Amino acid sequence: MFSSDDTPRPLTAKDLTSVSAIVDGIARESVSEKRFATFNPANGAPLGDILEGAAEDVDAAVAAARRAFDAGSWRKLGATDRKRALFRWADLIIKNAQLLDGLDALEMGKPINLPSFNAAISADFVRFNAEASDKILGAVLPSDHLSTVIQARGPRGVVAAVTPWNFPTYNVVLKLAPALAAGNSVVLKPSELATQSAMILVKLAHEAGIPPGVVNLVPGLGLTVGRALGEHMDVDMLTFTGSSDTGKKMMQYAGGSNMKVVVAECGGKSPHIVFDDGLDLDRVAAFVAYMILNNQGQVCSTGSRVLVQETIADALVEKIARAFAQISPGDPQAQGTTFGPLATARQRDVVEGMVERAKRDGAQMASGGARMLENTGGYFFAPTVFHRVDPHSELAQHEVFGPVLAVTSFKDMDEAVRLARSTRYGLAAYVWSANPSVGFGIANALQTAITLVNASNVGGAGPGFSFSGEPAGLSGVGVEGGLAGLEAYTRRQTIWINHG
Repeated sequence: MFSSDDTPRPLTAKDLTSVSAIVDGIARESVSEKRFATFNPANGAPLGDILEGAAEDVDAAVAAARRAFDAGSWRKLGATDRKRALFRWADLIIKNAQLLDGLDALEMGKPINLPSFNAAISADFVRFNAEASDKILGAVLPSDHLSTVIQARGPRGVVAAVTPWNFPTYNVVLKLAPALAAGNSVVLKPSELATQSAMILVKLAHEAGIPPGVVNLVPGLGLTVGRALGEHMDVDMLTFTGSSDTGKKMMQYAGGSNMKVVVAECGGKSPHIVFDDGLDLDRVAAFVAYMILNNQGQVCSTGSRVLVQETIADALVEKIARAFAQISPGDPQAQGTTFGPLATARQRDVVEGMVERAKRDGAQMASGGARMLENTGGYFFAPTVFHRVDPHSELAQHEVFGPVLAVTSFKDMDEAVRLARSTRYGLAAYVWSANPSVGFGIANALQTAITLVNASNVGGAGPGFSFSGEPAGLSGVGVEGGLAGLEAYTRRQTIWINHG
């Protein structure tokens, strides 16, 4: 269907496909006639527009998903047959990796040469879930000699998946792979800012042999399509990734309708906690900078706060600023680019506004703090680090979703824990100490979904890593990734057989 050889050059608006819903494997026009314009974040040029979508579009897609689920064309297949189809899907994703990565760079600005959360890693995640699909086991429970009690696992039914714009390909696969591996049918609503890779992934799923109606796509705005999915009475599960404010709305939609199961992976204000006990500060600074520069800081789990022992605070800030100076900003489709634009003009304005307010609040700016490459027309903002940030200020408390670090110093471990726990988020924490007991102590005190100790390598766990968590404040609810994430797309059913 597609080939990486088709995209040897940078993509432009002329390479984009007309956006439409895909229902029962067939393109379908929206009931809505209202349109939403999109722009190339690297130069501000128009990319096109998409229809805002309507509740009627969602009704059609959910009905198709329900028919497919009830007919059993996918869920009644043996796990081995589903596994084969998912492996074919992964192979097709690899075949089209260059195209998918190029489209994500064009639509939202992720540099194509960044190895994190790209098409190749997405294919690995599909393969993991395919291989794990027959490893989620039920149980035979203890009972007396007159009965047999079985607890089986099965698909939930119709899953609505709402994905964000920051890693378009990966976030679609993050939802679809475990949902399909568990035998569910899916209605996907990708971000209105990045729909092209989602459309290709759905078409590739059909090409791989996943039956029509099992994977459906409805593009549109969150206020129309996203809300309609959240409120739909025939959706059995809602899986969402996005902002905390929208995540709360999604949970309200679900609770106000049929109380569908919700997995919501939302924002973060994750701290790096750096102790003066012998670690190499150059190594620490390099990783702190890498995290906030990755995808221009548009990552929910990025370490956007730095809590550092006061004896080394000035030295660490200086090293981070020096690392920021090594970036190669530019067109995200260019091979040499390491730092791209923010995804939208609105997001750039949000980041710029928070930076200006941080200045007024008295934080000391050590690097950046302004737009860059303005002659391109793109939405570039320089990586920025603030020192001596008030832990109660907006910059320390609220997610920026941009390349801005807030540095605050502490005296001892007790103060470090208090500062780390001072926000309403609980997604991740990064602890830097030469003393292993400090890492364990901080992890137990914080109870974040993820705590990484001396985390200079975050790729070692592979696709089996469960990277979301149980209730974690404004960071969301539920589990994603790994076996636990696959289990979330299944339901338990107890079957009690009396035979005496």
